[in-house]
Amino acid sequence: MKTLFIGGVKSGKSRLAETAILEFSKGVKPYYLATNECFDDEMKARVLTHKQQRQNAFDTIEEPVKLFETLQLYERPVLIECVTMWLNNMLYHQFSEQAILDELEAVMTLPIDLVLVHNEVGFGVIPENKLARQFVDLSGKAAQLMARHCEQAYFCSAGLALKMK
Repeated sequence: MKTLFIGGVKSGKSRLAETAILEFSKGVKPYYLATNECFDDEMKARVLTHKQQRQNAFDTIEEPVKLFETLQLYERPVLIECVTMWLNNMLYHQFSEQAILDELEAVMTLPIDLVLVHNEVGFGVIPENKLARQFVDLSGKAAQLMARHCEQAYFCSAGLALKMK
């Protein structure tokens, strides 16, 4: 099964996604695939907070770029936290939009259970700079791609999940 949790920053989507994968893993310890690359102390503190919150409930995999290659190695359920950061990393490392979407499409066809966390970034104004517009557009396309492949999709706000699919 593939499930998408999408919402704004601090909407509760990560906690809801963690709870969901632990519930449907049925006693099997799931993986937590962390896509973040830490470049400053504030981000390092955020990562530490996430690690402390999930304690020993997951086996952690850290991979900021090679999702498909990495996920092929695993059979247990995987929580990807988060696709938005992965998109950022891919743009930072100068992958083309098509290469990014192709990789995400390949990930979505893997025969493993996935829970994906993604930020909704399309509710604001159109950004004034080209890279920010590219990121927002790519994020929206990625969200649509994931939603097409997922059996379940939830919009998260205020710590609550609204089932969309």
